[in-house]
Amino acid sequence: MYVRFSELDGATVGVWGAGREIRSFAGQLARRLPAARIAVAAFDGAPPSDVHEALGTAVRVVTAAEAAAALRDCDVVVRSPGVSVHRPELRRLREAGVPLRTATGLWLAEREGRGVIGVTGTKGKSTTAALACHLARAAGRDAHLAGNIGVPALDLLDADPGALAVVELSSYQIADLEAGPEVAVVTSLFREHLDWHGTEEVYRAEKLRILGLPGVRVAVLNARSEPLAQAPRGARVALAAYGVPGGWDLTPRGIELRGELALASAELPLPGEHNALNLCGALTALEAYDLAPKPLAEALRGFRPLPHRLEAIAERDGILWVDDSISTTPESTLAALASFPGREIVLIGGGQDRGQDYAGLAGELARRGAMLVGVPSTGSRLVAAARAAGVPPAHAIEATGMESAVAVARDLGASGAVILLSPAAPSYDHFRDFEDRGERFRALADVD
Repeated sequence: MYVRFSELDGATVGVWGAGREIRSFAGQLARRLPAARIAVAAFDGAPPSDVHEALGTAVRVVTAAEAAAALRDCDVVVRSPGVSVHRPELRRLREAGVPLRTATGLWLAEREGRGVIGVTGTKGKSTTAALACHLARAAGRDAHLAGNIGVPALDLLDADPGALAVVELSSYQIADLEAGPEVAVVTSLFREHLDWHGTEEVYRAEKLRILGLPGVRVAVLNARSEPLAQAPRGARVALAAYGVPGGWDLTPRGIELRGELALASAELPLPGEHNALNLCGALTALEAYDLAPKPLAEALRGFRPLPHRLEAIAERDGILWVDDSISTTPESTLAALASFPGREIVLIGGGQDRGQDYAGLAGELARRGAMLVGVPSTGSRLVAAARAAGVPPAHAIEATGMESAVAVARDLGASGAVILLSPAAPSYDHFRDFEDRGERFRALADVD
């Protein structure tokens, strides 16, 4: 049985965290369900200074160590997505019968997935979601972008119920969803977020559980991703594959639909094969709603790439500076390298250590004759792997931080080169998030 947002009136609610989703939840609760109250708020660190303003003056603030006991008497606990469902505190709450949800999960249950395109994947989900929303609007459909980009999902309670909702979903949110989106898109699947999920097997299972959730009608899968080709889905869920000749596909000519050219390669709005496949995924999802924007080139006009995703931020003295700070895995950095065929690359890579395997990336750097500047914390491992793969020591240099890395990259780059920030690692060891890292790179590159 679903736990719906509308059923919380009169409930005693606990929350863990006070980020963007929780604040949206608290605001909607106060406006729509005044008989409900947030009684307890748990935090891993110090609570924000405005915690009582955001969650209510009567809320009791507790630490993680106190959380299991303090939240036990709540009718429901709403967790921030960053709080892992595998934590022992949450396991004890589940064993005590306390429902655990995210704000996005409450909204999906309320809507039972109707009119929702849910987009997930290790990489590509943000761009695919943004493209789907843009193209839906170009086709004349009222559409909203929500989830990890756009507005928090619960803010769509104020939207026209007939509007299409395109929601980006992380594995953190999917792990305990009760209801799925009507159309579930999975763009890619490879090793990531092991600190949250525990193992790669658990990560994959919790990412793919979206395909078997109640409410899912169509599974839109990237047929070029081997782990997705055989992904299990619900018995009544139709498969719509892309990246294959029978559907939306990428060929040397451009984007084709069942063998007919829909968009020439020169008209693609974003660089890289992976982004062209993201466009195929968005188009396949829209087909489930009989939305076919034509002509496609005109429908894409005005689409703006998302920040920090292969974003060309400057070109001076023949050198192109590109911010791809969103790339937090070796696989996504490999895709970034492939986006600039035939060009000399100076890669700035490294970040938070999550046990990344850099052998494949190092081999590609050597094959391309690329240069590498490594930054902490994994930069030393990446540099060592690159040298072992055959990159000359003079072209694989370890820097002490972003400032020195940009300076070294500037010295290495010649006219025609691409200086590419594509770290193949998360940012949390030295930056607030990938946006903060990208902005620092942008400032150091002297971009106006």
